[in-house]
Parts: sequence; structure tokens; C-alpha cells
Amino acid sequence: MTASHDVLPDQLPFLRGESSAAYDALMADVSSRIAQRLASSEAPSTNTPQRELAERAAHLDLDGPGIGGQALLEELDELFLAEAVWYHHPAYLSHLNCPVDLNAVAAESVLAAVNTSVDTYDQSRIGTFIERRIVSWMTDRIGFARGDGVFTSGGTQSNLQALFLAREAALTGTSGPSRSVRQQQLVILTSPQSHFSIAKAALILGLRDDAVITVATDQAGRMDPAALRRALQDVAGDGRVPMAVAATAGTTDRGVIDPLEQLAEICRGQRVWLHVDAAYGCGLLASARHRHRLAGIEAARSVTLDFHKAWFQPVSSSALVVRDAADLGRGAWHADYLNPADGGEPNQVDKSLQTTRRFDALKLYATLRGAGPDAVGRAWDALLELTGEVRRHVEDHPELDLLATSDLTTVLFRWQPPGVSEQDADALVSLARQVLQESGRVMVARTVLDSRPCMKLTLLDPETTVEQVAESLEEVCACARILHRHRAGAPASLAEEVAS
Repeated sequence: MTASHDVLPDQLPFLRGESSAAYDALMADVSSRIAQRLASSEAPSTNTPQRELAERAAHLDLDGPGIGGQALLEELDELFLAEAVWYHHPAYLSHLNCPVDLNAVAAESVLAAVNTSVDTYDQSRIGTFIERRIVSWMTDRIGFARGDGVFTSGGTQSNLQALFLAREAALTGTSGPSRSVRQQQLVILTSPQSHFSIAKAALILGLRDDAVITVATDQAGRMDPAALRRALQDVAGDGRVPMAVAATAGTTDRGVIDPLEQLAEICRGQRVWLHVDAAYGCGLLASARHRHRLAGIEAARSVTLDFHKAWFQPVSSSALVVRDAADLGRGAWHADYLNPADGGEPNQVDKSLQTTRRFDALKLYATLRGAGPDAVGRAWDALLELTGEVRRHVEDHPELDLLATSDLTTVLFRWQPPGVSEQDADALVSLARQVLQESGRVMVARTVLDSRPCMKLTLLDPETTVEQVAESLEEVCACARILHRHRAGAPASLAEEVAS
């Protein structure tokens, strides 16, 4: 390992032409350390206790002199890489975290080094047009003939901006009371399965506390079109104004897709803004076999896309796209020093809630050019096939109950063998998940279905096999059995017993 990149304490090493050799050596060292950790990871995490991790971070000396570049890398290796959560590991089954495309990882290192901000053309030049090309390609995939969009920090920001645009559309061009009075009449209709960022956006946008109206779902958790019609009638009867209907193409808990075609027809007939949160389900846009599951998305007025969930991109990589390019201008704000209204340059800041903004589109460009969209589509075909296999395995397992259905890659289940009461099974869900997480061996999520807790798998690695998932499920069952035996009072060594 070379030390040619080492920086002495109390020196601030800037990246520039004169430091290019040091940069080359530094990146080689960093890449080598990451590669070694990837190759040697035997579990998705470690069994280091939470308290110890917190103490290590709390004891970092951030006020003293620097320790130098070489010592820093060694500390970073032990402090972070040794304790990282590895999403690529087949026993990581918790959340919407995907393995990342190597092409996109390479692009991530490029955009970090160049440090481009794509807020104005003069700061990014070709970067502006690459992002615009990626957005144009994606709107074509959705079916927006005159669409546009902009990259964001994530689905929460994309949903916030979409509802901000919907609010402005609802308040613009109407007469009567003051804007503040009219704003208090606005409501958002969504299902109880929608992402919490919808309700958070309503709070941020200054709507009333009761502005988010939940629409009933069918048994699978999809928004019920008939219930939406009734809810819209009730809203009108109360003298309030439907600002937007927020549908979901891939709910976080169940992985189901709302009936977009029917919802779009209702919204079109009542002239209501339809937003589709496709943060999870947008990977289907690349699948020739399964694209039909998103039928109706082309009728939405705005769509959230999370590429760092469904297109195998490093965090962060998300976008908001709109059917009518003019809608993005509702949030434009001009500053003489940056993007004057009469400047005539193609400034992306005119479309974004952010000013300084990372060039995240470069990563998706790298995937589309390096691997191609069909590779993403085949990955999703494999994921959906894997999900079906896992569901069948759970259904056939004598100790597991398969719960609910999914249009995507979510599997909900509960450990409940014969003779175990519902009360005991429910109590074990959180405890088993916690013990497994503390062991570092298997990581699963928990949620609530029909007022009962359950476990959740989210399958986002197309190279994971059903046999590997089955091994993780056996770990879950073994842990639950041990916990069930210790229900009278779990000993302190329980995690060690599970690990053994």
C-alpha cells in the first residue's frame, strides 16, 4: 500500500492539478479497502452493540489537530467500513435498499471529484444537457409527450415538490377570498398505505391539520376507485377543494400498485391533479414483461421516481417528472446574480426546489449507456420471479404464515406454528427482529398489517436465490423458537444463544 497520497496533520489537501498523483493513489487505496471489505463480508452487519457504536462516534476528537491522510483512512476503515450495513448481502432483506450498478458507482466517484452543481448552465454546461436528456428519455418511457422533470434528493422531496406544484395550480387563477383563506380549503386525497411523506408535505405546505383525507382500500391495500368517488363528493359537499389525489405505484408496506387507470379517469373527469408516487415501482418502466402493471401512469400529472430504489443507483438518485413541462415553472424564482429572468440560459434551478444540486443524473446515464435499460428490466423480471418463489416457500413452510399479496417484491409473513397463540406470535415479531439485527446475521423489517405486527422482506437483489432467502427464513424461525422458549424472561445471553 503506497503512502504517496499521505497528507500531514493540519494540512487541507485540495483536489487540483498539482494533487492529481496523490488523488490517484488515494482512490486506489480507498478502492482496495472497500473491495476487501466487500469480498470478506460474511453477514449484512456485525454484532457490535448499539451502545458501543454510539460511544465510538461520541468519542471522536473533532477539535484537535488532524491525524493525516493515511491514519484517517485506517480509522475510516475500522470505524465505518468494518461496521457498515452491506445491502448486497443476500441476508439483507429489510428495506428499499438495492445493490448498486458498478457503472453508476464509477460515475459517483467522477461527480464527487469534479463536484459539479447543476443549478445553472454556466456551472455545469454539458451536465445540464445530460440531465435534460435523461429526464426526456424517462418522460418518454412513462408516456408524457410534452413532459419535463428534474432530479431531486429523494422520493420525499419529489413528493413535496409535486404537491407544491399541485397547490400552486389549485390557487392560481381563482378568485374570491384571499390566498391564505383559499389554501385552508385545500385537501389531498390518498390511501392509508401511501408514504408518510405525503402527510409531511401537507404540513410543510401549510395546509390544515385535517387536509390529508384517507381513501379506503380494497383487501389487498390498493386505493378503491369507488371510495375515491365518494370521498371527492364528500369534499365538495364540505365546501373544500381537492388539491391532488396522491396514488402509489408500489406501497412501502405491501408493495401493491393502486389502480392507476381507474383513478386517472376519475381525476380527469373532476379536473383533479393526479400524482403517482412510483418511487418503488418505477423499475417496471424498464421491464417489457411487467410494464403493464403501471398502466395508467401516463395519465398522471406528476410522478415520483426513485432510481436509488428501483434502478440500482447509489443514493441519492430521484426525480420528479410532470406531464406538462409548464407545471415546473410554477416554482421558479429568479435572482439577478444567478438566473435572471431575461438571461436566456437553460438553468435547471428554474425547475428545482434546490439551488446547489448534485449531478446525480450522471449515475443513471452511466447505467443506461454502460448496461442499458433492458438489463434493468431483466433484473426486475428476475426479482419478480424470485418473489414468487419466496412466497411459495413461505406458504409451504409449516411454521410461517404468508400474509397479503404484492405487485412488486415485498413478502409479509409471521412466525406462527401450530400451538403458538396470536398474542405470543405478535409479541415475538419485534423481539425476533431486534435479536436478529443485533446478531448481524439476518436483517428483516417489521410492519403492521390489519392491526397485527408482522415481518417483511423486501427483495431488491436480482442475484439473490430462493435458497439463500430460505436460509435466512430458517434463521428467523430458529430465533423465534428460542425466544418463545424464553418468554418467561429472556436472559442477557439471548443474542449469543441465537448466534450459536
